[in-house]
Amino acid sequence: MAGIYLHIPFCKQKCHYCNFYSVASEKNKVSLLDALTIEVDLQESYLGNEIVETIYFGGGTPSLLSANEINHLFHKLQANFTISKNVEVTFEANPDDLTKSYLYSLKKTPVNRLSIGVQSFFNNDLKYLNRVHSADQAYNSIKEAQHAGFQNLSIDLIYGIPTLSEINWQKKLEVFFSLNLPHLSAYALTVEPKTALDVLIRNNKTNPVQENKVADHFQILLDQMSTNNYLHYEISNFCKENFYSKHNKSYWFGGKYLGLGPSSHSFDSDTRQWNVSNINKYINEINNGHIPAEIEILSLDQKYNEYILTSLRTIWGTDENYIQEKFGNQYNLHFKKYVKRFIDDKKISIKNGKYCLTDSGKIFADGISSDLFV
Repeated sequence: MAGIYLHIPFCKQKCHYCNFYSVASEKNKVSLLDALTIEVDLQESYLGNEIVETIYFGGGTPSLLSANEINHLFHKLQANFTISKNVEVTFEANPDDLTKSYLYSLKKTPVNRLSIGVQSFFNNDLKYLNRVHSADQAYNSIKEAQHAGFQNLSIDLIYGIPTLSEINWQKKLEVFFSLNLPHLSAYALTVEPKTALDVLIRNNKTNPVQENKVADHFQILLDQMSTNNYLHYEISNFCKENFYSKHNKSYWFGGKYLGLGPSSHSFDSDTRQWNVSNINKYINEINNGHIPAEIEILSLDQKYNEYILTSLRTIWGTDENYIQEKFGNQYNLHFKKYVKRFIDDKKISIKNGKYCLTDSGKIFADGISSDLFV
């Protein structure tokens, strides 16, 4: 099972918290799309003969693409790779782009899974985050997507926002439940270095993020999603039965994936590579027949650490038998030695040789993983 990710780096404006590579301009859009099709040719052997089960349009803002542009990119992928008949095609979109006419044109493309960047149903939160859309647009875009026939729908929500009270966080979730959506990605607001939010906070121009608020919101999230029968299958992701993101699950299970576009990452089981985070450099290099990527050959230690980091975040957990078979006895002994204290502290539970974070451990997922690294 393999996946393909396409990075569409254009935005109407930059959100204050975002540290993904994007630009608040569409002036290079045509040249970028031409370069993407050339990169498909240059990378056609990257996945070997593996069948592509998932395709993911991310960004940036993929919903700045027209239906014709989406179809053109998909047909180019079909011509160069073996695409599964049941391929999951996820498309990230902003609420302000999801007009009725756009949604109906989108329905005529291969896109069959829609991920809407709602972030909040409250205008004061959206203003703090510097989002383009309003709360009404967020709600209406979901209803319009449902009316257009999209059933495999996910939305993003952010918690821990300084403007967001516990009561309003619960109300956010109540709106989500009322819409009967099959998937939720919920992220804690983090202040990444050199983002606009980081600068505003350091200059006392906006309120800082409080860790205790983040933790309280996370506990409310766990309680509410469990009460409403959603499966917490990864730290930030919840779904109804069989509606998990197949593309992201492939990442967490170590599947191969090819990233296309500026700043995108690729992984072939032994090496990782990432394209330059600059549109002009990307376009120029691709047009000269060169993939502008740095490549890293992963050591056994790195592969083990990545397995711990990804597997422990999921409901499927970290498998000691897999560690033994894939990495050997030395790594298995290391894991068992250092995981013991988290079992004793009830941060990790164990069943049939698989280690999973408990609810009290999930908030510390990254720290626990790093303590298990070699």
